[in-house]
Amino acid sequence: MVVVNYNAGSLLNECISAALQQAQQIIVIDNGSQNFCPQGLRKAFPEQHRLQILALNTNTGFAAGCNTGIGLATQPFILFLNPDCILSDGSLHRMMQVMQSDTQIGMVGGYLINPDGTEQGGGRRAIPTPWRALVRAFGLYRLGKFWPELFFDFHLDKQPLPQSPMEVEAVSGALMLVRRQALEDVGAWDEGYFLHCEDLDWCVRFRKKNWKIVFVPDAPVTHFKGACSQARPFFVAWHKHRGMLRFYRKFFQQQYSGILMGLVALAVWLRFGVTVLFYALQSGYRFLKSKYG
Repeated sequence: MVVVNYNAGSLLNECISAALQQAQQIIVIDNGSQNFCPQGLRKAFPEQHRLQILALNTNTGFAAGCNTGIGLATQPFILFLNPDCILSDGSLHRMMQVMQSDTQIGMVGGYLINPDGTEQGGGRRAIPTPWRALVRAFGLYRLGKFWPELFFDFHLDKQPLPQSPMEVEAVSGALMLVRRQALEDVGAWDEGYFLHCEDLDWCVRFRKKNWKIVFVPDAPVTHFKGACSQARPFFVAWHKHRGMLRFYRKFFQQQYSGILMGLVALAVWLRFGVTVLFYALQSGYRFLKSKYG
């Protein structure tokens, strides 16, 4: 198991504690977190030889951190798990069962839930092609009940939870179990992404190589989404939207018209502007409240 940590704080200890009950090997790559202490982490889990810790001096990005972990991993299956994710009892075992049921399955994702038990978006999804992204951005997915093929919503968590494992186009990078054989066939994470969309990139590449991606609804994992990024919202927003543009240009530049790709780029940057404005207003409100009560 590979955990790329960046300022997860005490959640990292909870993540590791749950994982030690299920994983054969746990590799923590710290991406230059403030106040991260490898000795403190080792002290929290004494005599746990399955736990390996590598503290980097700088933040190399999520994809690069995952690739560093791959270099240290020795198991035939590797779970990539965010440090703000807590495995439920038996979840990894269930994901492994599904993975080993079919040699063509290259990637498995579990049931990502919020702390309140509701399903979290991203755990099961379709690839957000440029058209699907525009449908989502302009709210046209509401027309899906009339024309489902045309106005398809790639957020599958809006659909009823399946009763058994199902093949999907993509799962979340917060929780990915990967077959090493498939990884070696597809290649490592694309380090051209710093944060966000590298998981979608990998899913597209797995499917291009004919590896199945499967969502497992009875493997719950609680994800405290945003716990590692809330301290730097502008930084995260910039890299998220930059990652979106890289993803669209990499996979769709040749097959979609320049007009549509231009609209997608415009939508991405408009979304970035709205996000920055929201964070600025939120920050200003907090400042005024703290100063004037």
